[in-house]
Amino acid sequence: MRSALSTSATWLRKEASAALIAGLVITGAWVIAAALAPLLTPYDPIAVNVVKATLAPSADHLLGTDSVGRDIFARVLYGARIDLLMAVAGVIGPFLLGTLVGLLAGYSGGWLDGILMRILEVTISFPYFVLVIAIVAIIGPGLTGYLVSLTVVNWVTYARLVRSETLVLTNADFILAARVLGYRRRRIMLRHILPNAIVSSSVFLMTDAVLTVVLGSSLGFLGLGVQPPTPEWGVMIAEGRTYLGSAWWISLCPGIALCSLAFGLSLIADGVAHILDPEA
Repeated sequence: MRSALSTSATWLRKEASAALIAGLVITGAWVIAAALAPLLTPYDPIAVNVVKATLAPSADHLLGTDSVGRDIFARVLYGARIDLLMAVAGVIGPFLLGTLVGLLAGYSGGWLDGILMRILEVTISFPYFVLVIAIVAIIGPGLTGYLVSLTVVNWVTYARLVRSETLVLTNADFILAARVLGYRRRRIMLRHILPNAIVSSSVFLMTDAVLTVVLGSSLGFLGLGVQPPTPEWGVMIAEGRTYLGSAWWISLCPGIALCSLAFGLSLIADGVAHILDPEA
């Protein structure tokens, strides 16, 4: 029985490592492509040339051109910069704010915990996507509005995760010992509780990065995200909707790019989850 369990655990670790490596390779390839975009293509991603509109993929234009003659390959490469930025910046703000709120609420308790949790409950009571769209509509379409809306809406998940872990750790023996030794409140929170409390939220952060990329592209598709002519994959997919029958590459190429990046991030999330929490 023990041998079977040991074999199963070893297999799971290998699977997690393989998923993590594959995810890092896919995501790393997009990072390199985005960084080296000026070297990989001679075309300006926003330069219009109507004479070359809707050209099929060829040696001159590897992925063809769009309805106004812009090179799709160049726009996909430069668009990777925007989507990678959304994946990273879109989770940093909610993670930091949610961690701070959850740590303060869980360790302090009392009236502070009550107020912060009521704010959390009010925020989470609204439909997620509807609230994001409402905030973007108030601030205005664009990358800034998108990142602000995510921070305002998405911090609640991180706050709940960190708070629940903090509540458990507050009564742990090593925390009680730290109090007896006279350690300051700030030191106990930041050096003893925080590193242990953010494990589960760190795992969720990787999964959330996938959702952030998809949400950002969805808003771009609806016209509420990054605005044209800035190359962004969701915007590019929307621009090619009316040409699916005659110039399918306009929407298909950025669509494949979006799926591959989301898949790479998903593999990283899966690998990290199994490494940090083998029982997941």
